[in-house]
Amino acid sequence: MRICFYGDDFTGSTDVLEALATGGLRMILFMDMPDVSTWQETFSQYDGFGVAGVSRTMSPEEMEITLHPALTALKAFQAPIVHYKICSTFDSSPLTGSIGKVIDIGRRVFPKQRFTPLLAGSPALKRYTVFGNHFAGKGTEMLRLDRHPNMMLHPVTPMREADLRVHLAEQTSCTIGLMSVLDLEHHGTMLRERLDEKLNQASDVLLFDVLTDDHLTKIGELFAEESKHEPIFVIGSSGVEYALVSHWQQRGALPAVSEQRRAEPADRLLVLSSSCSPATCAQIEWAMAHGYAGIRVPAPLFFAEDSEAKSAQALLLSEAERLLQSGKNVILYTALGPNDESIPETQHLMRLNGHNLAGSGERIGGRLGEMASALVQSTGVRRVVLAGGDTSGFAVKRMNMYALEMIAPVVPGGPLCRAFSQDEWMDGLEIVLKGGQVGPPDFFDRVLRGLS
Repeated sequence: MRICFYGDDFTGSTDVLEALATGGLRMILFMDMPDVSTWQETFSQYDGFGVAGVSRTMSPEEMEITLHPALTALKAFQAPIVHYKICSTFDSSPLTGSIGKVIDIGRRVFPKQRFTPLLAGSPALKRYTVFGNHFAGKGTEMLRLDRHPNMMLHPVTPMREADLRVHLAEQTSCTIGLMSVLDLEHHGTMLRERLDEKLNQASDVLLFDVLTDDHLTKIGELFAEESKHEPIFVIGSSGVEYALVSHWQQRGALPAVSEQRRAEPADRLLVLSSSCSPATCAQIEWAMAHGYAGIRVPAPLFFAEDSEAKSAQALLLSEAERLLQSGKNVILYTALGPNDESIPETQHLMRLNGHNLAGSGERIGGRLGEMASALVQSTGVRRVVLAGGDTSGFAVKRMNMYALEMIAPVVPGGPLCRAFSQDEWMDGLEIVLKGGQVGPPDFFDRVLRGLS
C-alpha cells in the first residue's frame, strides 16, 4: 500500500481519487472505514484507499469524536503516507471544520514524526500559495482568498485572511513555519538541508508554498523521503497526491499510463445541486439555456415534515420523474449563486428549527440524497451529478453506496465514478461529486457526453 487518505468532504475525496488514478494507481474510495482483514481479503490488489468523510462541517468536539478513531484506524494499515484531505480553498474556522483541530489530533495519533506537513496549493485546480498567502482562480484572474467573492461570501466559513499561517493560528497553538517558493528553488541535498533549517526553528507545522509543477515534484520528494523513516501524517489538498505522483513518475516508480480513461455518453443526466457558488450558477443557467429542465427545490421543503411538505415533495419528484421518463436531462437546484434569496431564507429556517447553520449541509444533503435515490430507482437514470461540497457527502450517505472507483476524468476535481452498492438498482450508478468552484459553464453537458 502506498497511501491512504481521509477526506473532509466527498467532493474533495473524489478529487484525490482522480489525482491518484490518473497517475496510474488503482484506488478505491469507501464511505466508511474498512477493517484490515476485509481489505486484505478483498481489496489487497489496490494500491491504497480513501475514506470519504464530512468533517468539514463539524465542530471541534465532533471532530475529536470522529477523527481520532478514524486516523487511528488508518494508521493500522501501515501505509507510509496517511493524508487528511482538506479543501484547496482552506475552508475552515475555529468553530467549523477546524484544520487546527485536525493538526492537534494528528500529532497525538502520529507522535513520532518530526513535523506536520501542510500543503494547500494545487496548480491543476488553479490554487497557489506564495509566501504563505493563498490564491484561487476566478476565470482568468488569480485572487487572494480574502478577496475572492466565493470565499469571502461562503455561507459557513467565509475567508477573511489570505495568509494561511494567520488564518490557522486562530485554530491551533502549534507553531507554523513556511517552506517558501524561494526555499523550493533549491535542489537535492540543499533542498533537504533547507527543510532541516526550517525544522530547527521549532516549527510544529510546516506550510509549503506552491507556484509551479516543479515545486510540487520537489515537495513530493520531501514527503516520500520523510516517510521512509516513519509513516507520516500529511494535511492538505489534492496537491499532496499530485506532488507524490509527480515524484513517483519521475523516479519510474509508477507504471506508464498508456492512454487516458474515457467514458461513454449517457442517455440522460440527473443533477442535484445545493451549491451557492457563481460557478455552479453559471453551469445551471448554461444547461437550462441548452434544453435541460430546471426545477427549484424550495427551502421549506428541507425543514417541514408535515403532510403539506410531503405532498409538495411528491409533486416535485413526480414532475422530475415525468421529465426524465420523457428523455429530458433534469436539474434539481436549491439556489442560483451566492445572492440567491433562498440562502437567508434557509438560514432563518435553520435558526427557527433550532439548528446550527453549519448543519445545513446535513439537512439539505440528506434530503437531496433521498430524492436522488427515489429518481434513480423509478426512472432507471444511470448518470448523476451531485453539486455542493458541504452537502454531497450527506446525499451519498442516503444513497446506500459503500464505495466509489473512478471511471474517467471530466475536469480536474470532478471525475466520473462508479458506485458500489448492495442495492441492485444503485450498483454501478455513474456519479460525479462536484465542488462549487469546479468546472466550466458547460460542465453538466461534458458529464452527459463523457467528455474530458
